[in-house]
Amino acid sequence: MNVLTIDIGGTHVKILLSGEKESRKMPSGSGFTPLQMVKDVMMLAKGWNFDVVSIGFPAPVHDNQPVAEPFNLGGGWVDFNYEKAFGCPVKMINDAAMQALGSYKGGTMLFLGLGTGLGSAVVNDSAVLPMELGHLPFKKKTFEDYVGNHGLEEYGKGKWKKHVFQAVELLTAALLPDYVVLGGGNAKLLKELPPACIAGNNANAFEGGFRMWSGPADGTALQHPAIHQASRATRKKKTTSPKAKVKTSKTIKRRGASPQSAP
Repeated sequence: MNVLTIDIGGTHVKILLSGEKESRKMPSGSGFTPLQMVKDVMMLAKGWNFDVVSIGFPAPVHDNQPVAEPFNLGGGWVDFNYEKAFGCPVKMINDAAMQALGSYKGGTMLFLGLGTGLGSAVVNDSAVLPMELGHLPFKKKTFEDYVGNHGLEEYGKGKWKKHVFQAVELLTAALLPDYVVLGGGNAKLLKELPPACIAGNNANAFEGGFRMWSGPADGTALQHPAIHQASRATRKKKTTSPKAKVKTSKTIKRRGASPQSAP
């Protein structure tokens, strides 16, 4: 079975077919609608034959359907018929949960996506639990106000990193995972990671899309050495967050640019 995975973001949509090595991407944006998404994906996937589709969506999802419109895209996503549009079975999940599923290596894992906001999910060997931890109260606001892009811009790099360390400590203490995967576009800004953490990769979203058709989580996943190291770190005292330089993000093209292969 060939699975086409679609990772929808606020600035780009990336796709990858199972068995292929290089993803393809196209711009999205504030006026991006589901109809435009289907049209662009079908064009971008030319030459790929797929049987089913997996979609990672940047808003809450229930029973393979969005339950809220995305903040940074156009409208019409909640009532759209995705299976009719693609002409094949479609599974949809929150984008952070899809990346979490692709990052899973066994045990009980907490995924935290550091990006526009704070994506979150818990995965074990029998279930994927999408969460909205970023909206929980933290200090005078919410977690995502301090560790999302807004916090990075308002408080600066040094304080942002301290907030990330504090958020990880509190959420780990509350949920007691075996380890934490830090993903999302801003995770690369952390030269050193908080205790109990291993680095994620945005490309894991595609693996998550493929796994959506082989069970709620990959039951054959083997324990990774990094998991044991991270798990042991949960018993250590909190360390001071490191200081590190932050590289500026790459320039993003506006909608209308020609589709291209993702790096």
